Amino acid sequence: MKLRFFADHCVPASIIQAIKPSGYEIFRLKDHIPQDSEDLIVIRKAQEFNSILLTLNGDFSDIVAYPPSEYNGIIALQVKNHPEIIPKIIKILNTYFSTHTDMNHYKGKLFIVEPHRIRIKE
Repeated sequence: MKLRFFADHCVPASIIQAIKPSGYEIFRLKDHIPQDSEDLIVIRKAQEFNSILLTLNGDFSDIVAYPPSEYNGIIALQVKNHPEIIPKIIKILNTYFSTHTDMNHYKGKLFIVEPHRIRIKE
């Protein structure tokens, strides 16, 4: 099964546009629920679409509030108000996605993506 993502409203269009040509299915929050939806509604919608949540919202990195084992995968992008690192984030995402193409690889895991590494928590 090809990778499927549910992009939170905070994910820059440049990131979505950069990964979309790879053939991944990407659902944008703004096309399905109000942009100011509560976090629980956002992650439930990602589950409903059987997708990996792609977000800049640091709340989803809280493994107590959002235990990775309960979700299809959470990818938390660590941009921290530094848009100049977005090209590095895009590069690391594209490299990682091209070598980890199975949805099962992401299930039950939190991926914290920084410009120089990806940390994985289960």
